[in-house]
Amino acid sequence: MILTQLAAPPPVNLAVNPLDAQSLLAAFGTIGIAVILFAETGLLIGFFLPGDSLLFTAGLLCAGSAASPGRLSLPWVLLAAAVGALAGAQTGYLVGRRAGPAFLARTKSRKISDGAARAAEILQKYGYAKAIVLARFLPIVRTVLNPLAGILDVPVRAFTLWQILGGLVWTIGLVLAGYTLGASIPDIDRYLLPIIALIVVISLVPVAFELLRSRRAHRNSRRAHRKGSA
Repeated sequence: MILTQLAAPPPVNLAVNPLDAQSLLAAFGTIGIAVILFAETGLLIGFFLPGDSLLFTAGLLCAGSAASPGRLSLPWVLLAAAVGALAGAQTGYLVGRRAGPAFLARTKSRKISDGAARAAEILQKYGYAKAIVLARFLPIVRTVLNPLAGILDVPVRAFTLWQILGGLVWTIGLVLAGYTLGASIPDIDRYLLPIIALIVVISLVPVAFELLRSRRAHRNSRRAHRKGSA
């Protein structure tokens, strides 16, 4: 039965919202988790996908009642999440080594440019190990750091080791956090929407912090430039 669930995801809803974790899970099921995480961590076009809330929501759905139509299998969710996140990061790294510099030079996306600048800053400040692990928990940064590591010629062995460690901590940690919360609250299905909304808000906190930090740095740079030219 579990194999059937994995091999045959629910019919795709043409009105699926790519920004809504619950909508994505309802449309694509367990296999969709692997595909979505691969796109978010391996393709620069995936920076808008809700990785954090997707993992946490999947954990909640694993803890739902057996009669719940959206209930997922915890072992398969953990496997799909790990495979998607690890394969995506490694693919992003390889893409960065081969085509990254040209892409960053041509891109007009401010989110990608700002994310690349922040990722480079994290790599320089914390070193390979801490930066690669930390980036998993920062939306947008986790999308651009992998190809950027390839562009900057981070050693393959070092990148692979730390991206696997960070990817497993990120995926397993968030899925189990959602599962634990769901298992501890009776009739979790009744509170699913407000919980998901809360997780989305929490996952946006690092993005808001980065925007404020970037604006503050830009203002300070302009002030310094004015003082220097005065």
